[in-house]
Amino acid sequence: MSKKCELTGKIPLKGHKVSHANNKSKRRFLPNLKKVKFSSGILKRSLKLTVSNAAVRSVDKKGSFDQFLKVVKNKDLSPRLKKIKKTLLIKSPFKKSTIKKSA
Repeated sequence: MSKKCELTGKIPLKGHKVSHANNKSKRRFLPNLKKVKFSSGILKRSLKLTVSNAAVRSVDKKGSFDQFLKVVKNKDLSPRLKKIKKTLLIKSPFKKSTIKKSA
């Protein structure tokens, strides 16, 4: 299992563990990953994903998993979620933006 967030693309970082005597040894900073079950209203199914806590908060801020998938960039998503996003955009109702032009 890779240590990568499926929604945001967060991966482990490299750095130093620094002792009180300022000795440096290599270490990894792992993302805070959790297995979370998201439900999609448009696709009428639920998905179990490995995501970071920051991604869970981002989904909550957007309102729903469907809304988050619509606005997130494809480069951050896992290959599995790219396919799901494509089907979600096809099945979602098209909303025309109402822009008022001033004279």
